[in-house]
Amino acid sequence: MQVTTVKTHAFTDQRPGTAGLRRKVSVFRQAHYLENFLQCVLHEADLPADARIVIGGDGRFFNDAAIRTAIAVLAGNGIRDIIVGHNGLLSTPAASHLIRASGAAGGLLFTASHNPAGPEGDFGIKYNTASGGQAPESLTERIHRRSLTISEYRIAQLPELPLARIGQHEIDGLRLQVVDPVDDYATLMQGLFDFDRISALLRGGRFRLCFDAMNAVTGPYARRILERTLGAPPGSVVRAEPLADFGGLHPDPNPVDAADLVDLMAGSEAPDFAAASDGDGDRNMILGRGCMVHPCDSLAVLAALHGHIPGYRGGLAGVARSMPTSRAIDRVAAAQGIDCHVTPTGWRFFCNLLEADMITLCGEESFGTSSSHAREKDGLWAVLFWLDLLAATGESVSALLSAHWRTFGRDHYLRQDYFIADTDQAQALVDGLSHACREMPGAWRKAGVRAASEFDYTDPVDGSQSCAQGIEVHVGADARIVFRLSGTGTQGATLRVYLERATQDAALIPQPSQSVVEPLARLARELSRIEYFTRLTRPSYSI
Repeated sequence: MQVTTVKTHAFTDQRPGTAGLRRKVSVFRQAHYLENFLQCVLHEADLPADARIVIGGDGRFFNDAAIRTAIAVLAGNGIRDIIVGHNGLLSTPAASHLIRASGAAGGLLFTASHNPAGPEGDFGIKYNTASGGQAPESLTERIHRRSLTISEYRIAQLPELPLARIGQHEIDGLRLQVVDPVDDYATLMQGLFDFDRISALLRGGRFRLCFDAMNAVTGPYARRILERTLGAPPGSVVRAEPLADFGGLHPDPNPVDAADLVDLMAGSEAPDFAAASDGDGDRNMILGRGCMVHPCDSLAVLAALHGHIPGYRGGLAGVARSMPTSRAIDRVAAAQGIDCHVTPTGWRFFCNLLEADMITLCGEESFGTSSSHAREKDGLWAVLFWLDLLAATGESVSALLSAHWRTFGRDHYLRQDYFIADTDQAQALVDGLSHACREMPGAWRKAGVRAASEFDYTDPVDGSQSCAQGIEVHVGADARIVFRLSGTGTQGATLRVYLERATQDAALIPQPSQSVVEPLARLARELSRIEYFTRLTRPSYSI
């Protein structure tokens, strides 16, 4: 195998965000850009020469070329044992499981998750450790520092790689195993859920479902499991073929980007259950007839009813949520006498808790939930959990949700996103809020503000600290506002404003959340001076 050392120059924009490095496709296609980042990952991960690496992606534009480049750089650095998904496809949760199940030293995942794809779209790469979880912040910071000084990388000259042929391939000293991306994941799901019970529900002819794969990676998984294994009628999974541009869709499972699914469930011909997943398969949206289950409520319902599910009948070690996620799960944890950990936004913060067996279920408001079966959020897992609950209880989605609110109360919740083209303006806004925290309760006492602080986190497992992870403002006895800059975009900045009001009032519980939290929205605009800093008079996006 011929290996070449290539002289290069550093790029200044290779700091990974909350889920790896995301940039426009045009940025990744620059000469040396991807190779540089891969070399930095390998240097800082300090992998042994006999390491096994798992590689896959969500099938978006540039996925195939990036995977071939990654294999060449790995081989150039002496790593010759590689597992890759058929045609380069692996959902993020399936990749996490495969890393763990195969004893790999880590994995490279090529995805920009829910971001749009295509030649003008977004691309991304992240490194997952041997645990199957995202690289910790300490490692990503070292990778970034290395990226600022890199001057060369090593790359092997390889023949055309047979990514379309499942099986073992020996190529000039390289051991390449091309695997069916669904097999191991499907076996894992069958061990967690009562497939016979779900199958009886789906095959009976009275229960109808619609799963929207949004032309993304989850399509093959959903077709295999929901249709072929569990017996949902053919066509129950729609937009199931992964496309390089996701068919022009924005593959984010939420009421805005999957509005047609919401409309379907509000119509007279609505099926009993619907769901959607995102670009790389780690997010989910759950709907019943005439209702959408907010992801904050979904996490709480799954925790409250986990005893119905075979894989969780032994009980929950604990639960966790990100700080902006509603406190609905907190009350369930308190009722069950288990810990509820509150972390910064970013799935990697759950990984230490999972590895230490401190939690079993975890989730974020951004349509992500999962459990200790993997170290990533998992969209199809959440769908199967809900289907198993429906089969076990004989209830509808809306009935389970209403019963939960009667027992635990409801957290009316809304997230408003403000896209700000000028990142300096966005940072100035957040800095102003940060500096005002100490005086805010006194200055805004008449508006009900009783406390305000920046969220700092100390990991209970390794003691690592993450500071300034969002600003939390408590209003009255039952409401709060959270401000945070998002780290998942590829340009500009997004200010996220989270509005939450908890209630046990039977008259208030069924009211639309947007109307219930509107007074909080007005207060949030006044506190943050959004219009002053950005000239934006309304949110760019509300979910």
